[in-house]
Amino acid sequence: MILRQIEARGIVDQRVLEAMHFLPRDRFVPEELRRFAYEDGPLPIGWGQTISQPFIVAYTLETLHLVGGERVLEIGTGSGYEAALLGMLSGEVWSLERVPGLASRASALLIDRGLENVHVILADGFFGLPEKAPFDAIVLSAAPLDLPSALLNQLRPDGGILVGPEGPQGTQSLVYVLRSGPSFERKSLMDVAFVPMLGGVRD
Repeated sequence: MILRQIEARGIVDQRVLEAMHFLPRDRFVPEELRRFAYEDGPLPIGWGQTISQPFIVAYTLETLHLVGGERVLEIGTGSGYEAALLGMLSGEVWSLERVPGLASRASALLIDRGLENVHVILADGFFGLPEKAPFDAIVLSAAPLDLPSALLNQLRPDGGILVGPEGPQGTQSLVYVLRSGPSFERKSLMDVAFVPMLGGVRD
C-alpha cells in the first residue's frame, strides 16, 4: 500500500510514511472487510460511516506538517485509524465522535495500540472542544456544508492549521486553513467525497 498508493502519488513526509507502514489498517475495519484493507479506497465501518481512503489520510497528515509535540483536535473519530496516526505523529490528540458504538470501538483499539495520548470523547464535533483550545492542528473526517466558526476560532492564533472536507455531497473540496491572528487564509486542495458532518444543534 505504501509504495504503490502513497509514495507513488507524491507523499514524501517520512514520518507519515513510517507511521502508515507501522500501523496495521486492517485492525480498524470490520473483520469481513479486512481482505480489502490495503486497497486505496474507503470502506464501511458501520453506522453509515467509512474509514477514509489511505491516500487522502496520508495527504491530510502531510499537509498538517506535524513534527511532534502538537496539540491536535480531530472531528470524527470513526474507525480510529487516523486518530492513531495523529497520536503517533503529534503530542496529544483529542478526537470527537458522536456515535457511541464507534467511539467505544475506536477507544478500545487505541488503548490496545498503547496510544495513551489519544483521547476519544463522545461529543458533537461542530462545537469543537473549547476547554482544550487552542489547537495547533484541527482535522475533519466528515464534511460540513461550511466550516464551523467554532472550530476556526479554536485554532492557535499564530499559525494553527485546519485541514478537512467542506461542501455538499457531490461538490466537496478538501480545504486548508491557516490562522494568523484574526485572519484565516484558506485554499482548496482537491475534490473529495466524505460522509456529511452531522449534528450542529444544541439542546
